[in-house]
Amino acid sequence: MPAALRGLPTLDDLGDLDGRRVLLRADFNVPLEASPHGAMRVADDFRIVATLPTIDALLERGATVVCCSHLGRPRGIADPRYDVAPVREVLGRLRPGVGLLENLRFDPGEESNDPAFVDRLVDGFDAYVNDAFGASHRAHASVVGPPARLPSAAGLRLAREVEVLGGLLECPARPFVAVLGGAKVADKLGVVASIAKVADTVVIGGGMAFSFLAAQGRAIGSSLVDVGHLADCRALLEGGAHLALPTDIVALSPGADFGPGCAGGDVETFAGDLADGWKGLDVGPRTAAAFCALLAEASTILWNGPMGAFEDDRFSAGTFAVAHATAESAAFSVVGGGDSAMALDRAGLRDDVSFVSTGGGATLELLEFGDLPALAALRSASNAPGPR
Repeated sequence: MPAALRGLPTLDDLGDLDGRRVLLRADFNVPLEASPHGAMRVADDFRIVATLPTIDALLERGATVVCCSHLGRPRGIADPRYDVAPVREVLGRLRPGVGLLENLRFDPGEESNDPAFVDRLVDGFDAYVNDAFGASHRAHASVVGPPARLPSAAGLRLAREVEVLGGLLECPARPFVAVLGGAKVADKLGVVASIAKVADTVVIGGGMAFSFLAAQGRAIGSSLVDVGHLADCRALLEGGAHLALPTDIVALSPGADFGPGCAGGDVETFAGDLADGWKGLDVGPRTAAAFCALLAEASTILWNGPMGAFEDDRFSAGTFAVAHATAESAAFSVVGGGDSAMALDRAGLRDDVSFVSTGGGATLELLEFGDLPALAALRSASNAPGPR
């Protein structure tokens, strides 16, 4: 059992729920889009559907369930752009009778962890369940406050996230290949260091790869680089970690724009150093083939972060190559992070991987630190069982 699960109260630790009111902290921070009629609607209901098993388990125990969630970043004001009405419509259709409170972040007390806001939030409820893994790395009122006031438990999805991600750190089937991408190396240096201790190979792609390449002395043109963390990258490279870096790069000529719908400038593949002014935006075909070969031999795969600016079709090949290799592998495959999940969706491969995490920052923090503020709060609840 992963360490983060030990002492975590489960639904069974709530006792008899018949006729009780349960406040369920969900992660319904879902993307919205305009419908053909102009009204906002939910564009991807994955996080809503992921919470349904917990809702059903509570309903089967006779509880009345009321959900609460944040949506977007309204910064403590009732901004109509972040109204949860579209989410409430989907939830009401999927599970009639289950309530949903207004956006938690409409009140400044949520993000400031105001005790008075916690008191108002839990008023009238008999128990609390956290199934919002994606928000569990934040010490916000709705996440860490209720377990000090009500009998509390981890929801089924939250417990499963901790079980899967914690298991990667403690007992992965080998070979274990971790693929880490994304733009900012600062966001993932700690994760790289933690994963490198247990993975057989850590594959580095995306914008963060250029800081590692620069730390090796490679010329990277005008590619994204974090000069403040080059020493950290160099320390990881020289510390015995088995890191796989790009050997060829797809780059865009100086001054040209990239992104959805962009087409200007020249695109070339560089083997080795990039020319001055050129911006690396994807791993090259030789690198993609090497990364995919590693994934084909893996027994456990973790993928978090794209290999390039895949929103621009000219720089999507590396990301989609990794998506297909992950989906086609016989390994136990875990995909975390919104961009990686989005790439899976665009390739029609979400159902072909073993587990898709609902977390972004929470996934990274659990992998880096082995615990989260929400988990610590739940373990301190009055009904928590103590270490199992």
